[in-house]
Amino acid sequence: MRSVIFVYFIYFIRNVHTGVKSLMLHKLRSLLTILGVVFGVGSVVAMLSVGEGASAEAMHQINKLGPLNIIVRSVKPKEDRQENSAARQSRTSVYGLLYEDETRVGHLPSVVRTVGAKTIRKEMRLGSRSADVRLVGTTPDWFALVDRPLIAGRALSWRDLEQNAAVCVVSEQPARKVLAAHHVVGQRVRVGNDTYRVVGIVRSESGGGDVPIPDQHDDVYVPINVARQRIGDVVTQRTSGSFIRERVELHELIVRVNSIDEVESTAVAVAAALDRFHKKSDTAITVPLALLNQARETQRIFNIVLGSIASISLLVGGIGIMNIMLASVTERTREIGVRRAIGAKRRQIIGQFLTEAVVLSTVGGIIGIGVGLLIPRVITHYADLPTIVKAWSIALSLSISTAIGIVFGVYPACRAAMLDPIVALRHE
Repeated sequence: MRSVIFVYFIYFIRNVHTGVKSLMLHKLRSLLTILGVVFGVGSVVAMLSVGEGASAEAMHQINKLGPLNIIVRSVKPKEDRQENSAARQSRTSVYGLLYEDETRVGHLPSVVRTVGAKTIRKEMRLGSRSADVRLVGTTPDWFALVDRPLIAGRALSWRDLEQNAAVCVVSEQPARKVLAAHHVVGQRVRVGNDTYRVVGIVRSESGGGDVPIPDQHDDVYVPINVARQRIGDVVTQRTSGSFIRERVELHELIVRVNSIDEVESTAVAVAAALDRFHKKSDTAITVPLALLNQARETQRIFNIVLGSIASISLLVGGIGIMNIMLASVTERTREIGVRRAIGAKRRQIIGQFLTEAVVLSTVGGIIGIGVGLLIPRVITHYADLPTIVKAWSIALSLSISTAIGIVFGVYPACRAAMLDPIVALRHE
Protein backbone atom coordinates (compact mmCIF):
# COMPACT_ATOMS: atom_id res chain seq x y z
CA MET A 1 0.00 0.00 0.00
CA ARG A 2 2.79 2.40 0.93
CA SER A 3 4.67 1.61 -2.29
CA VAL A 4 1.56 2.40 -4.35
CA ILE A 5 1.10 5.73 -2.55
CA PHE A 6 4.78 6.52 -3.07
CA VAL A 7 4.55 5.76 -6.80
CA TYR A 8 1.51 8.04 -7.18
CA PHE A 9 3.26 10.76 -5.19
CA ILE A 10 6.33 10.62 -7.45
CA TYR A 11 4.02 10.65 -10.47
CA PHE A 12 2.24 13.75 -9.10
CA ILE A 13 5.52 15.56 -8.37
CA ARG A 14 6.76 14.80 -11.89
CA ASN A 15 3.54 16.15 -13.38
CA VAL A 16 3.85 19.32 -11.31
CA HIS A 17 7.45 19.78 -12.45
CA THR A 18 6.48 19.23 -16.08
CA GLY A 19 3.53 21.58 -15.73
CA VAL A 20 5.64 24.34 -14.21
CA LYS A 21 8.26 24.00 -16.98
CA SER A 22 5.52 24.21 -19.62
CA LEU A 23 3.97 27.29 -18.03
CA MET A 24 7.34 29.02 -17.63
CA LEU A 25 7.84 28.84 -21.39
CA HIS A 26 5.08 31.46 -21.69
CA LYS A 27 5.53 33.56 -18.56
CA LEU A 28 3.48 36.58 -19.63
CA ARG A 29 0.64 34.47 -20.95
CA SER A 30 0.55 32.44 -17.74
CA LEU A 31 0.60 35.61 -15.62
CA LEU A 32 -2.27 37.17 -17.53
CA THR A 33 -4.19 33.91 -17.25
CA ILE A 34 -4.04 33.79 -13.47
CA LEU A 35 -4.95 37.47 -12.96
CA GLY A 36 -8.64 36.57 -12.79
CA VAL A 37 -7.93 34.07 -10.02
CA VAL A 38 -5.65 36.57 -8.24
CA PHE A 39 -8.31 39.29 -8.19
CA GLY A 40 -11.04 36.80 -7.33
CA VAL A 41 -9.22 35.31 -4.36
CA GLY A 42 -7.97 38.74 -3.24
CA SER A 43 -11.49 40.18 -3.33
CA VAL A 44 -12.90 37.18 -1.45
CA VAL A 45 -10.36 37.54 1.38
CA ALA A 46 -10.67 41.36 1.48
CA MET A 47 -14.48 41.45 1.40
CA LEU A 48 -14.82 38.78 4.06
CA SER A 49 -12.31 40.62 6.26
CA VAL A 50 -14.30 43.85 5.95
CA GLY A 51 -17.51 41.98 6.74
CA GLU A 52 -15.92 40.25 9.73
CA GLY A 53 -14.53 43.54 11.03
CA ALA A 54 -17.85 45.35 10.80
CA SER A 55 -19.65 42.39 12.34
CA ALA A 56 -17.12 42.10 15.18
CA GLU A 57 -17.55 45.80 15.99
CA ALA A 58 -21.34 45.43 16.11
CA MET A 59 -21.03 42.22 18.15
CA HIS A 60 -18.76 43.98 20.64
CA GLN A 61 -21.27 46.76 21.20
CA ILE A 62 -24.18 44.33 21.48
CA ASN A 63 -22.32 41.98 23.81
CA LYS A 64 -21.40 44.99 25.92
CA LEU A 65 -25.11 45.53 26.57
CA GLY A 66 -25.25 42.04 28.07
CA PRO A 67 -27.41 39.24 26.62
CA LEU A 68 -29.27 38.98 29.95
CA ASN A 69 -30.04 42.70 30.06
CA ILE A 70 -33.05 44.63 28.81
CA ILE A 71 -32.52 48.36 28.23
CA VAL A 72 -35.46 50.75 28.69
CA ARG A 73 -35.14 54.43 27.74
CA SER A 74 -37.27 57.53 28.11
CA VAL A 75 -38.30 58.89 24.72
CA LYS A 76 -39.97 62.22 24.09
CA PRO A 77 -43.44 61.52 22.60
CA LYS A 78 -44.00 62.47 18.99
CA GLU A 79 -46.81 64.88 19.84
CA ASP A 80 -44.50 66.80 22.23
CA ARG A 81 -41.83 67.13 19.55
CA GLN A 82 -44.33 68.47 17.03
CA GLU A 83 -45.56 71.29 19.27
CA ASN A 84 -44.65 74.82 18.19
CA SER A 85 -42.08 76.86 20.11
CA ALA A 86 -44.65 79.03 21.95
CA ALA A 87 -46.57 75.98 23.19
CA ARG A 88 -43.40 74.30 24.44
CA GLN A 89 -42.40 77.39 26.43
CA SER A 90 -45.80 77.72 28.08
CA ARG A 91 -45.80 74.33 29.78
CA THR A 92 -43.54 71.63 31.19
CA SER A 93 -43.32 68.48 29.08
CA VAL A 94 -43.72 65.42 31.33
CA TYR A 95 -42.73 62.06 29.90
CA GLY A 96 -40.48 59.04 30.35
CA LEU A 97 -39.74 56.49 33.03
CA LEU A 98 -40.92 56.99 36.61
CA TYR A 99 -39.22 55.93 39.81
CA GLU A 100 -42.23 53.65 40.41
CA ASP A 101 -41.56 51.94 37.07
CA GLU A 102 -38.30 50.56 38.40
CA THR A 103 -40.14 49.08 41.37
CA ARG A 104 -42.90 47.60 39.20
CA VAL A 105 -40.47 46.02 36.77
CA GLY A 106 -38.31 44.75 39.62
CA HIS A 107 -41.25 42.72 40.95
CA LEU A 108 -41.55 40.66 37.76
CA PRO A 109 -40.73 36.97 38.51
CA SER A 110 -37.84 36.60 36.05
CA VAL A 111 -36.14 39.90 36.94
CA VAL A 112 -33.17 39.59 39.31
CA ARG A 113 -31.92 43.19 39.37
CA THR A 114 -32.79 46.66 38.06
CA VAL A 115 -30.82 49.89 37.98
CA GLY A 116 -32.13 53.30 36.96
CA ALA A 117 -30.19 56.34 35.82
CA LYS A 118 -30.71 60.08 35.43
CA THR A 119 -28.57 61.76 32.77
CA ILE A 120 -27.82 65.34 31.77
CA ARG A 121 -25.11 67.10 29.79
CA LYS A 122 -22.78 69.27 31.90
CA GLU A 123 -19.34 70.82 31.77
CA MET A 124 -16.62 69.39 34.03
CA ARG A 125 -13.92 71.88 35.05
CA LEU A 126 -10.71 71.93 37.01
CA GLY A 127 -8.73 75.15 36.84
CA SER A 128 -8.42 76.18 33.19
CA ARG A 129 -9.21 72.69 31.88
CA SER A 130 -12.74 71.66 30.94
CA ALA A 131 -14.65 68.94 29.10
CA ASP A 132 -18.24 68.36 28.07
CA VAL A 133 -19.52 65.28 29.93
CA ARG A 134 -22.69 63.35 30.55
CA LEU A 135 -23.53 63.35 34.26
CA VAL A 136 -25.11 60.02 35.21
CA GLY A 137 -26.92 59.64 38.53
CA THR A 138 -27.13 55.92 39.31
CA THR A 139 -26.42 53.22 41.91
CA PRO A 140 -23.51 50.78 42.40
CA ASP A 141 -25.55 48.14 40.53
CA TRP A 142 -24.79 50.02 37.31
CA PHE A 143 -21.20 48.75 37.37
CA ALA A 144 -22.46 45.19 37.90
CA LEU A 145 -24.70 45.31 34.81
CA VAL A 146 -22.59 47.45 32.45
CA ASP A 147 -19.11 46.25 31.62
CA ARG A 148 -16.81 49.15 32.48
CA PRO A 149 -13.26 48.09 33.58
CA LEU A 150 -11.96 50.04 36.58
CA ILE A 151 -8.62 51.77 35.93
CA ALA A 152 -8.00 53.50 39.27
CA GLY A 153 -9.73 54.00 42.60
CA ARG A 154 -13.13 52.41 43.15
CA ALA A 155 -16.67 52.41 41.82
CA LEU A 156 -19.67 53.92 43.59
CA SER A 157 -20.69 52.16 46.81
CA TRP A 158 -23.94 51.85 48.75
CA ARG A 159 -22.30 53.80 51.54
CA ASP A 160 -22.01 56.75 49.14
CA LEU A 161 -25.79 56.65 48.69
CA GLU A 162 -26.47 56.29 52.42
CA GLN A 163 -24.27 59.29 53.23
CA ASN A 164 -25.39 61.40 50.23
CA ALA A 165 -21.70 61.66 49.39
CA ALA A 166 -20.77 64.14 46.66
CA VAL A 167 -18.41 61.72 44.93
CA CYS A 168 -18.01 60.76 41.30
CA VAL A 169 -16.47 58.12 39.07
CA VAL A 170 -15.04 59.62 35.88
CA SER A 171 -14.58 57.96 32.51
CA GLU A 172 -11.04 57.79 31.17
CA GLN A 173 -11.48 60.26 28.30
CA PRO A 174 -12.67 63.31 30.30
CA ALA A 175 -10.23 62.37 33.06
CA ARG A 176 -7.34 62.69 30.60
CA LYS A 177 -8.61 66.07 29.39
CA VAL A 178 -9.32 67.66 32.78
CA LEU A 179 -7.16 65.78 35.29
CA ALA A 180 -4.05 65.09 33.19
CA ALA A 181 -1.84 67.42 35.23
CA HIS A 182 -3.23 66.46 38.66
CA HIS A 183 -3.42 63.53 41.01
CA VAL A 184 -6.64 61.95 39.76
CA VAL A 185 -8.23 60.01 42.62
CA GLY A 186 -9.19 62.32 45.47
CA GLN A 187 -9.21 65.43 43.29
CA ARG A 188 -12.24 67.74 43.53
CA VAL A 189 -13.82 68.83 40.25
CA ARG A 190 -16.76 71.03 39.31
CA VAL A 191 -19.50 69.49 37.21
CA GLY A 192 -21.92 72.21 36.25
CA ASN A 193 -22.31 74.35 39.40
CA ASP A 194 -21.58 71.53 41.86
CA THR A 195 -18.37 70.08 43.28
CA TYR A 196 -17.60 66.35 43.46
CA ARG A 197 -14.66 64.35 44.75
CA VAL A 198 -13.23 61.85 42.27
CA VAL A 199 -13.09 58.34 43.76
CA GLY A 200 -12.44 56.27 40.65
CA ILE A 201 -11.66 56.14 36.92
CA VAL A 202 -13.27 53.69 34.49
CA ARG A 203 -12.24 52.93 30.93
CA SER A 204 -13.93 54.93 28.19
CA GLU A 205 -15.84 53.10 25.50
CA SER A 206 -16.57 54.35 22.00
CA GLY A 207 -20.13 55.20 21.04
CA GLY A 208 -22.44 52.43 19.92
CA GLY A 209 -23.27 53.81 16.45
CA ASP A 210 -26.61 52.29 15.55
CA VAL A 211 -26.61 50.30 18.80
CA PRO A 212 -27.85 52.52 21.67
CA ILE A 213 -25.52 51.40 24.47
CA PRO A 214 -26.38 52.65 28.00
CA ASP A 215 -22.97 54.21 28.72
CA GLN A 216 -20.89 56.70 26.78
CA HIS A 217 -17.21 57.52 26.51
CA ASP A 218 -17.58 60.80 28.46
CA ASP A 219 -19.71 59.68 31.44
CA VAL A 220 -19.30 60.96 34.99
CA TYR A 221 -21.15 58.79 37.54
CA VAL A 222 -22.58 60.15 40.82
CA PRO A 223 -24.99 58.66 43.40
CA ILE A 224 -28.55 58.94 42.11
CA ASN A 225 -29.90 60.56 45.28
CA VAL A 226 -27.25 63.28 45.01
CA ALA A 227 -28.22 63.82 41.37
CA ARG A 228 -31.88 64.14 42.37
CA GLN A 229 -31.04 66.72 45.02
CA ARG A 230 -28.72 68.82 42.85
CA ILE A 231 -30.31 68.47 39.43
CA GLY A 232 -33.95 67.71 40.20
CA ASP A 233 -36.45 66.14 37.85
CA VAL A 234 -37.32 69.29 35.90
CA VAL A 235 -34.66 70.44 33.45
CA THR A 236 -34.77 73.73 31.54
CA GLN A 237 -32.90 73.84 28.23
CA ARG A 238 -32.19 77.18 26.62
CA THR A 239 -32.00 77.29 22.82
CA SER A 240 -31.74 80.40 20.61
CA GLY A 241 -33.34 82.79 23.10
CA SER A 242 -36.14 80.38 24.06
CA PHE A 243 -36.33 77.63 26.65
CA ILE A 244 -37.90 74.19 27.01
CA ARG A 245 -38.89 72.66 30.34
CA GLU A 246 -38.95 68.88 30.63
CA ARG A 247 -39.73 66.64 33.59
CA VAL A 248 -38.12 63.19 33.36
CA GLU A 249 -37.56 61.11 36.48
CA LEU A 250 -35.42 58.35 34.97
CA HIS A 251 -33.74 58.48 31.59
CA GLU A 252 -32.60 54.86 31.52
CA LEU A 253 -33.50 51.60 33.22
CA ILE A 254 -31.42 48.43 32.91
CA VAL A 255 -33.20 45.17 33.74
CA ARG A 256 -31.22 41.97 34.42
CA VAL A 257 -33.09 38.73 33.67
CA ASN A 258 -32.58 35.41 35.45
CA SER A 259 -31.78 33.28 32.37
CA ILE A 260 -31.30 33.73 28.64
CA ASP A 261 -34.43 31.67 27.90
CA GLU A 262 -36.57 34.25 29.71
CA VAL A 263 -35.20 37.40 28.06
CA GLU A 264 -37.76 37.76 25.26
CA SER A 265 -40.77 36.88 27.42
CA THR A 266 -39.57 39.27 30.11
CA ALA A 267 -39.20 42.06 27.53
CA VAL A 268 -42.85 41.54 26.59
CA ALA A 269 -43.83 41.63 30.27
CA VAL A 270 -41.82 44.83 30.84
CA ALA A 271 -43.51 46.49 27.85
CA ALA A 272 -46.94 45.46 29.17
CA ALA A 273 -46.15 46.78 32.66
CA LEU A 274 -45.03 50.14 31.26
CA ASP A 275 -47.96 50.47 28.84
CA ARG A 276 -50.36 50.05 31.75
CA PHE A 277 -49.14 53.25 33.41
CA HIS A 278 -47.99 55.28 30.39
CA LYS A 279 -50.70 56.71 28.19
CA LYS A 280 -48.17 58.14 25.75
CA SER A 281 -45.48 56.25 23.84
CA ASP A 282 -42.66 57.70 25.92
CA THR A 283 -40.45 54.63 26.47
CA ALA A 284 -38.35 52.46 24.15
CA ILE A 285 -37.11 48.95 24.88
CA THR A 286 -33.88 47.46 23.52
CA VAL A 287 -33.28 43.70 23.81
CA PRO A 288 -29.55 42.99 23.27
CA LEU A 289 -30.18 39.26 22.75
CA ALA A 290 -32.50 40.00 19.83
CA LEU A 291 -29.93 42.44 18.41
CA LEU A 292 -27.22 39.79 18.79
CA ASN A 293 -29.25 37.17 16.90
CA GLN A 294 -30.11 39.71 14.22
CA ALA A 295 -26.46 40.73 13.86
CA ARG A 296 -25.40 37.11 13.42
CA GLU A 297 -28.02 36.53 10.74
CA THR A 298 -27.03 39.77 9.02
CA GLN A 299 -23.39 38.70 9.07
CA ARG A 300 -24.27 35.36 7.49
CA ILE A 301 -26.23 37.02 4.68
CA PHE A 302 -23.52 39.67 4.23
CA ASN A 303 -20.82 37.02 3.86
CA ILE A 304 -22.91 35.08 1.33
CA VAL A 305 -23.51 38.21 -0.75
CA LEU A 306 -19.86 39.30 -0.66
CA GLY A 307 -18.69 35.78 -1.43
CA SER A 308 -21.07 35.55 -4.38
CA ILE A 309 -19.86 38.87 -5.81
CA ALA A 310 -16.21 37.86 -5.45
CA SER A 311 -16.95 34.45 -7.01
CA ILE A 312 -17.70 36.18 -10.31
CA SER A 313 -14.01 37.12 -10.57
CA LEU A 314 -13.08 33.51 -9.84
CA LEU A 315 -15.46 32.33 -12.55
CA VAL A 316 -13.82 34.70 -15.04
CA GLY A 317 -10.42 33.41 -13.93
CA GLY A 318 -11.58 29.82 -14.44
CA ILE A 319 -12.76 30.59 -17.95
CA GLY A 320 -9.37 32.16 -18.66
CA ILE A 321 -7.61 29.02 -17.46
CA MET A 322 -9.81 26.82 -19.66
CA ASN A 323 -9.12 29.06 -22.63
CA ILE A 324 -5.35 28.99 -22.20
CA MET A 325 -5.34 25.23 -21.61
CA LEU A 326 -7.32 24.64 -24.81
CA ALA A 327 -4.79 26.78 -26.66
CA SER A 328 -1.98 24.78 -25.04
CA VAL A 329 -3.56 21.52 -26.22
CA THR A 330 -3.64 22.83 -29.79
CA GLU A 331 -0.01 24.00 -29.61
CA ARG A 332 1.21 20.70 -28.15
CA THR A 333 -0.79 18.33 -30.34
CA ARG A 334 2.34 16.78 -31.84
CA GLU A 335 3.88 16.36 -28.36
CA ILE A 336 0.72 14.56 -27.24
CA GLY A 337 0.91 12.30 -30.32
CA VAL A 338 4.55 11.40 -29.52
CA ARG A 339 3.71 10.56 -25.91
CA ARG A 340 0.75 8.42 -26.94
CA ALA A 341 2.88 6.66 -29.60
CA ILE A 342 5.54 5.62 -27.09
CA GLY A 343 2.97 4.17 -24.71
CA ALA A 344 1.53 6.98 -22.57
CA LYS A 345 -1.98 6.20 -21.44
CA ARG A 346 -4.93 8.58 -21.66
CA ARG A 347 -5.11 8.98 -17.88
CA GLN A 348 -1.46 10.09 -17.91
CA ILE A 349 -2.23 12.77 -20.51
CA ILE A 350 -5.25 13.87 -18.44
CA GLY A 351 -3.10 13.97 -15.32
CA GLN A 352 -0.45 16.12 -17.01
CA PHE A 353 -2.80 18.79 -18.37
CA LEU A 354 -5.02 18.77 -15.28
CA THR A 355 -1.94 19.29 -13.10
CA GLU A 356 -0.93 22.30 -15.21
CA ALA A 357 -4.40 23.83 -14.78
CA VAL A 358 -4.29 23.24 -11.02
CA VAL A 359 -0.78 24.74 -10.79
CA LEU A 360 -2.03 27.85 -12.60
CA SER A 361 -5.05 28.29 -10.33
CA THR A 362 -3.15 27.47 -7.12
CA VAL A 363 -0.34 29.93 -7.87
CA GLY A 364 -3.01 32.53 -8.65
CA GLY A 365 -4.73 31.69 -5.37
CA ILE A 366 -1.50 32.12 -3.35
CA ILE A 367 -0.78 35.49 -4.96
CA GLY A 368 -4.44 36.45 -4.45
CA ILE A 369 -4.19 35.66 -0.74
CA GLY A 370 -1.23 38.02 -0.52
CA VAL A 371 -3.30 40.73 -2.23
CA GLY A 372 -6.25 39.92 0.04
CA LEU A 373 -4.09 40.33 3.15
CA LEU A 374 -2.76 43.67 1.92
CA ILE A 375 -6.10 45.27 1.03
CA PRO A 376 -7.56 45.09 4.59
CA ARG A 377 -4.45 46.84 5.96
CA VAL A 378 -4.89 49.64 3.43
CA ILE A 379 -8.61 49.93 4.27
CA THR A 380 -7.91 50.04 8.01
CA HIS A 381 -5.13 52.62 7.60
CA TYR A 382 -6.87 55.04 5.24
CA ALA A 383 -10.59 54.48 5.93
CA ASP A 384 -10.25 53.72 9.67
CA LEU A 385 -12.55 50.72 9.30
CA PRO A 386 -11.95 47.59 11.39
CA THR A 387 -11.00 44.52 9.36
CA ILE A 388 -10.42 40.96 10.56
CA VAL A 389 -8.83 38.26 8.38
CA LYS A 390 -10.01 34.83 9.47
CA ALA A 391 -7.95 31.70 8.82
CA TRP A 392 -11.03 29.97 7.41
CA SER A 393 -11.44 32.67 4.75
CA ILE A 394 -7.85 32.07 3.55
CA ALA A 395 -8.34 28.30 3.52
CA LEU A 396 -11.68 28.68 1.73
CA SER A 397 -10.24 31.00 -0.93
CA LEU A 398 -7.27 28.70 -1.61
CA SER A 399 -9.54 25.67 -1.79
CA ILE A 400 -11.86 27.43 -4.23
CA SER A 401 -8.96 28.50 -6.45
CA THR A 402 -7.67 24.90 -6.56
CA ALA A 403 -11.17 23.64 -7.32
CA ILE A 404 -11.42 26.20 -10.14
CA GLY A 405 -8.31 24.69 -11.71
CA ILE A 406 -9.76 21.19 -11.47
CA VAL A 407 -13.22 22.08 -12.78
CA PHE A 408 -12.04 24.23 -15.69
CA GLY A 409 -9.04 22.02 -16.48
CA VAL A 410 -10.98 18.77 -16.89
CA TYR A 411 -12.35 19.51 -20.35
CA PRO A 412 -9.02 20.58 -21.93
CA ALA A 413 -7.30 17.57 -20.31
CA CYS A 414 -9.92 15.16 -21.61
CA ARG A 415 -9.75 16.75 -25.05
CA ALA A 416 -5.98 16.25 -25.10
CA ALA A 417 -6.33 12.62 -24.01
CA MET A 418 -8.95 11.86 -26.70
CA LEU A 419 -6.69 12.95 -29.58
CA ASP A 420 -5.92 10.19 -32.11
CA PRO A 421 -2.13 9.51 -31.87
CA ILE A 422 -1.77 9.13 -35.67
CA VAL A 423 -3.63 12.38 -36.42
CA ALA A 424 -1.67 14.13 -33.65
CA LEU A 425 1.69 13.03 -35.12
CA ARG A 426 0.69 14.45 -38.50
CA HIS A 427 -0.11 17.85 -36.92
CA GLU A 428 2.26 20.65 -37.97
